[in-house]
Amino acid sequence: MKTEWVRVSDDCRLAIDIIDGDRDGFLLVHGLASNARLWDGLSRELSSLGYKVAIVDQRGHGRSDKPQTGYDFATVSRDLAVVTEHLSSTSGFVQPVIAGQSWGAAVAESFASDYGQLVGGVVAVDGGMTALAERFPEWSECKALLAPPNMLGIPWEHFESLVRSNHPDWPESGIQGVLANMERLPDGTFRPWLSREHHMEILWHLWQHNPFDVCEKIGVPILFVAAGGDPIRDEAKEVGLERLSKIARKSKTVWFNPADHDIHAQFPEQLAKLMHAELTAGILS
Repeated sequence: MKTEWVRVSDDCRLAIDIIDGDRDGFLLVHGLASNARLWDGLSRELSSLGYKVAIVDQRGHGRSDKPQTGYDFATVSRDLAVVTEHLSSTSGFVQPVIAGQSWGAAVAESFASDYGQLVGGVVAVDGGMTALAERFPEWSECKALLAPPNMLGIPWEHFESLVRSNHPDWPESGIQGVLANMERLPDGTFRPWLSREHHMEILWHLWQHNPFDVCEKIGVPILFVAAGGDPIRDEAKEVGLERLSKIARKSKTVWFNPADHDIHAQFPEQLAKLMHAELTAGILS
């Protein structure tokens, strides 16, 4: 694996991890307040199958720059367009499949809608399936319930212990991916790489985002991968996915049930096998 820095605007460079391979590739896009390392297990599995893989830290996240602006869907989609063109010219990526998780799935759909000529397909991992404003009609309610918790001052060891206890069935790659969401500070505590200000700005744009309007414009196949196990959320996803099946030009839904929201971190081998199967002889072929 090699890491390259791609300048996507005057004030922002993105960190891109690249794994070479013989097969056409995947571009992996993390979710809100997450980072590229949540894809470590999946990227290794895809690489073992021969695929080129690129994993991006989106602006404001992980190792990438953290400018004051540019957290709307139009800008983050344009970021991916610059990254994809860079990968095409330097690493031989040709119309990669864009796989995104949670907010990253909505970003992947937005990118495919705006820059369809650069995309071979979309994998939406437990995201981009419902409209947040339909769940929370008022922004004030959404903001109050989904704002990130204040974790400043908590010892790193306590945080790591909590992560491990909350995910006892996750592989170590997933645990390390979650830990990489945070910057470890000299005093033994930590803070998120994504600032609270930028977190709330992204959440605001996500609340305004309508995946149904976006997916109607996408010309490439979409594989929706949904996490099951929560009856209330499962029902909302089922309704959203039924609507999307009638809107998207070519789509398929696969459920992991039961599964955590971070399917890619919890089940990297199984998800890689699914993506491989769908790319070789399925919806993405």
